[in-house]
Amino acid sequence: MSDTTSGKQLLHFVFGGELEKLGSNRFRDLDKLDIVGVFPDYSSALTAWRAKAQATVDNAHMRYFIVHMHRLLEPGAVEVPADAARGG
Repeated sequence: MSDTTSGKQLLHFVFGGELEKLGSNRFRDLDKLDIVGVFPDYSSALTAWRAKAQATVDNAHMRYFIVHMHRLLEPGAVEVPADAARGG
């Protein structure tokens, strides 16, 4: 379970599937979407996205996406980059 006491969670959703044609965002079969998961930060979502994208590199129609759920849940919130929060 993720630690929620150390601050806000910036939830990210990773999913993918086979597209009908290259250059589109329309999926061939919604029943076959690959729901990778929900992650507590962008870094862990990117790691999961990269693993799935690299595993399906031989299928040009397969695409994975990262959805910034925190932006949908709190559209007016201002994001502070992780390195800025640490003073870097």
